[in-house]
Amino acid sequence: MMLQNLCRLNCSWDDDIPQVYQSQWAKWQEDLKKLGTFRVARCLKPKGFGQVVSARLHHFSDACENGYGTVSYLRLQDDSEQIHLSFILGKARVAPLKKVTIPRLELTAAVLAVRIDRLLKAELQLKLENSTFWTDSTPVLKYIQNETKRFHTFVANRISFIREATAISQWRYIDTRQNPADEASRGVNVEYLLSHSRWIYGPDFLFKNESNWPSSAANSPFISNDDPEVKKEATVNTVVSKSSQNATDQLITYFSSWKRLKMAAVCFLQTLQGKAW
Repeated sequence: MMLQNLCRLNCSWDDDIPQVYQSQWAKWQEDLKKLGTFRVARCLKPKGFGQVVSARLHHFSDACENGYGTVSYLRLQDDSEQIHLSFILGKARVAPLKKVTIPRLELTAAVLAVRIDRLLKAELQLKLENSTFWTDSTPVLKYIQNETKRFHTFVANRISFIREATAISQWRYIDTRQNPADEASRGVNVEYLLSHSRWIYGPDFLFKNESNWPSSAANSPFISNDDPEVKKEATVNTVVSKSSQNATDQLITYFSSWKRLKMAAVCFLQTLQGKAW
């Protein structure tokens, strides 16, 4: 939040930190020193782990008004049903200075998760099952599942990217309280990160069988027409005349006398001549 406010103030690299942020800046600098003790296990398959029978990437994404992010884990299961979860990659980004709605930020985080999935699949030398993507945004899940609505360009382009790279069945809902990516969007202090952060260790339910995982909360892809991301449908009204009269007959029957018809014809011809000149 502090860094975002400094960006809004257009502070350059050599500018002094405004007095109102001095204490926050000093604390942030002190916290950076503590990160020297940060450790992440680099071994994806621990010693004594059996023959791998299942390997799958799990990507979690989240967003709020201050930022958005995604975190990825590799879940391994061996032939004795032992499960191991490894932190693979995490990204956190500050929200754009230009105001963006939360559903759009959530969708942007989901796109980031798909891009990271492509990156990791290209780098990891493992036989992987289809990845699973988790989000706590029901609007995003409904956008991905929907087959009928037409969205505005921002949403349409991102939904198209997601649908080309993944299947609808790969997307699942997770409650915010269980979503480790929530720590990317809202931020945590260094002490929490070093001690028991879900960001590193992953959610507890991934150590259980899939039947015990959270169930989807967006089974219905129904989207209201009042959704601001849905394009309004234009209504076109047409009128069809069933008259059997031709143009000359209609002109004759329109006037009540021969004299009126002649006067109208003369005015019409004079008008045409005037335009010709």
